[in-house]
Amino acid sequence: MKGIILAGGTGSRLYPLTKVINKHLLPIYNKPMIFYPIETLCKAGITDILIVLGGESTGELFQLLGSGKKFGANFTYKYQDEAGGIAHALSLAEDFANGEKVIVLLGDNIIQEDLKIAVKDFEKSKVKAGVFLKQVSEPERFGVAEVQNQKIIQIVEKPENPKSNWIVTGIYMYHHEVFDIIKTLKPSDRGELEITDINNSFILQNALKAYYLEGFWTDAGIFESLFNATVLARESYLKRRSEG
Repeated sequence: MKGIILAGGTGSRLYPLTKVINKHLLPIYNKPMIFYPIETLCKAGITDILIVLGGESTGELFQLLGSGKKFGANFTYKYQDEAGGIAHALSLAEDFANGEKVIVLLGDNIIQEDLKIAVKDFEKSKVKAGVFLKQVSEPERFGVAEVQNQKIIQIVEKPENPKSNWIVTGIYMYHHEVFDIIKTLKPSDRGELEITDINNSFILQNALKAYYLEGFWTDAGIFESLFNATVLARESYLKRRSEG
């Protein structure tokens, strides 16, 4: 499998922090934000990684990350010219994927868990898509999964009245058919190509599998979650150091 990190977007919800800097360069405790998804992929054995950049500070991001050698990885870069949504950013990875399965992480997702077991399971599986779910206190901020018997039957994007508190985190695994689905999508009311539409398309095929995150997870896309990400990252770091 190949890895894809989506690190574009305008970061408008973190303004003015993001007025002159890409949000993925902001610090999460002792590392730049983008280090966390990179390390998540590398721990899972994914070292061939495409990073989709956009907005401000792309030169600084490239200077920071380089070839990927210091992570034990190989980086490729693509630039997203417009903020067309997550699915649009993912569409830029079709040539990079080259027919292989991919795991996609949003660049502001901070997790505790090692995804290696899930990655190996998806590599062997015949299902065409996998998403990682987490229970949260504010599900209306996310794509909310309606789950029956451990199976997702529908995902609703940012509902006013969520039917559950299981949300789809910004971690996805896809068969190469995902790129064909993206080509059929139409922009939502927000003017973007929605990742939720991709996932619901796989649900209709009975081809989407739910994976459940047990350790901490947060995005870092608003001020409160940026702060929480720092607290969680600090606690995890201090615990690892105390354990030697």
